[in-house]
Amino acid sequence: MTTPPAEDRRSATEARLRAALTARAAQVTHHDLRREAPPRDRGRTARARTVRARYGPALAALATAAAVAAVCLLFLLPGSPLAPTSVQPARPPGITDPPPPTPAPATPSSAGTPRVVTPSG
Repeated sequence: MTTPPAEDRRSATEARLRAALTARAAQVTHHDLRREAPPRDRGRTARARTVRARYGPALAALATAAAVAAVCLLFLLPGSPLAPTSVQPARPPGITDPPPPTPAPATPSSAGTPRVVTPSG
């Protein structure tokens, strides 16, 4: 069995895909595109909305208080890992003299000169 060239396969696939999309588009009517009815409040959603309205601000205040307490514990208590450390006072301003220069050796050392060794024999 021989396979058709790649271009023939692509055009056959594209033709089938276009035919399928055209058939599906013919099935869609204006009733399918109509807006859905809005959802109604029933049971649980109405209660959840009431709970959020009643306890929402209190829970937000509680979360804010917990965040403030955590910041206080981390930054303000002594011994905490993020507590600020004391800073040493700065030195008084002034000009200091540079250290005296180190004198360089006048002659090269004898350890760096090559030695000539003659064979004895």
